[in-house]
Amino acid sequence: MPHFSTTALSALLLLSVCFTSAQSGRCADATSPTAIPAAQVVEIDAVVKDGIDRGQLPGCVVMIGHRGKIVFEKAYGERQVEPESVAMTVDTVFDLASLTKPVATATCIMHLVEQGKLNLDQKVVEIIPTFTGNGKENITIRQLLIHQSGLIADNSLRDYLDGPGKAFERIDALKLTAEPGTKFIYSDVGFIMLGRIVEVTGGMPLNEYAAKHIFKPSGMTETGYLPEKSLHSRTAPTERRDGKWMQGEVHDPRAYELNGVAGHAGLFSTAQDLSRYATMMLNGGRIDGQQVLKPETIELMVAPHEVSRGVRGLGWDIQSPYSSNRGDQLSERAFGHGGFTGTVLWIDPDKEIFFIFLSNRLHPDGEGSVNSLAGRIISIAAAALSSEAPNSESPATSR
Repeated sequence: MPHFSTTALSALLLLSVCFTSAQSGRCADATSPTAIPAAQVVEIDAVVKDGIDRGQLPGCVVMIGHRGKIVFEKAYGERQVEPESVAMTVDTVFDLASLTKPVATATCIMHLVEQGKLNLDQKVVEIIPTFTGNGKENITIRQLLIHQSGLIADNSLRDYLDGPGKAFERIDALKLTAEPGTKFIYSDVGFIMLGRIVEVTGGMPLNEYAAKHIFKPSGMTETGYLPEKSLHSRTAPTERRDGKWMQGEVHDPRAYELNGVAGHAGLFSTAQDLSRYATMMLNGGRIDGQQVLKPETIELMVAPHEVSRGVRGLGWDIQSPYSSNRGDQLSERAFGHGGFTGTVLWIDPDKEIFFIFLSNRLHPDGEGSVNSLAGRIISIAAAALSSEAPNSESPATSR
């Protein structure tokens, strides 16, 4: 029998774990100082398998980055189970649901702030004069970003059925449920307003502004609203609408009635593209020589804001009732978000880690639950990576 060193045996074990099936993605070489150890890879596999077996999700893609490198990338299960089975792949396109809020809308707002076109403490009514009455004239952009505007979480879906124009009129007429700045109410309505602010201030629709100023400079070639038909076959379906599977069509009913483009939902992306976004955020707004946002803009965006129930960033969760997908091993500076369709993104600048979990947990029957599952995976990975000794490589390395 050939003789192998301990390092070589560890490498062979990790590679056997990572490449045991055609559906597996890439893991880092086990000889890399940032690789997730084989034992933790096995543990992550077991957590995902248990979730699939319990019907919590049909499948998922997990990607983890550490110190500028992808150290784990793997597809599990199926992206489609009805009307026929289709295996999950690492390049699957997902409906991000509320990940739209930070990745598209809030990032666009921060770009406009950076350009001097907006002020975070500016009142919304100064930008959208019809947004007034019932106390709404005191709401600021910052309060919308941290969900302390006093707006309702969601107004009736009936308010959206007569087209975007009427929907916005009905939002403008809403009464507040709390005094602005006093109560944390996670609000889709607030981010719909932020999407309108991007359009008015940026001079173009939200989807176009995000593509031009955020996604294209970041090299995110498969991220956007209203995905092209060529991507639909690679997109994970969610549920049926009017008897037809939603595949490449936004799941959120209000975003759907707003023609697929809204501040709170509607964005589609892949794990690869989100890794580029996360890298940009960890690198002070820079990736592949492109300065997408200034470092001070990133710092402003992710700075903690105490709210009535926890801590939020501008568009980001930090520690709140919505943080069950965070796990328990990230630093206090970590920021992230989840999406209703089963998507999770967390970024930790202290530990130089990003974690991407993408699933279509609603397929095929609207059931499924992944927040605690995602939190368990990130806890396993973060604990393993935190034990690694620092290396000399710059975190600015990008894929």
